[in-house]
Amino acid sequence: MRAEKQNISAEYVQRLNASPFFLVVDYTGLKVAPFTELRKRLVKAGAEVHVVKNSIFRIAAKEAGIAELGHTLEGQLAVVTGSKDISAAAKVVKNFHAEFEKPVIKFGFLNNEPLAATDVNTLADLPSLDVLRAKLLGVLMAPAQKLAAVVNTPGSQLARVIKAKADKGE
Repeated sequence: MRAEKQNISAEYVQRLNASPFFLVVDYTGLKVAPFTELRKRLVKAGAEVHVVKNSIFRIAAKEAGIAELGHTLEGQLAVVTGSKDISAAAKVVKNFHAEFEKPVIKFGFLNNEPLAATDVNTLADLPSLDVLRAKLLGVLMAPAQKLAAVVNTPGSQLARVIKAKADKGE
């Protein structure tokens, strides 16, 4: 392999190792302006998209320890990687596809586990990680709030009885 291709392959290996996930999308027919818009939206979600040459990406994936990709790398493909959660990046790609009918999600990997396109779309439908954390915190806080209310109820009732007696002048 030529030195330029080795450098590019090493760059892909570095991206794959730095990201807990990657999504492979077919961007056939997507013009430059919409592709640039997709890049901007992905940056806001903590991800980035790069056009890859299939043969070089296949080699990089093998070097990164990812399962054999075989014939899944066909056509004009781009790879979405990121440092944050996969659902945010998948949501951006899915919404972009709904808007422009491109790119098409082919497959993905999460922690070296393969994901089909349907799995990626399911992840896109999940709430963001921050929303899930807030919901979990709400569930954990609810019993404590109820306990505090139960503990405070007798004291507040006694205070109301005393205030009512004081108001009557007794």
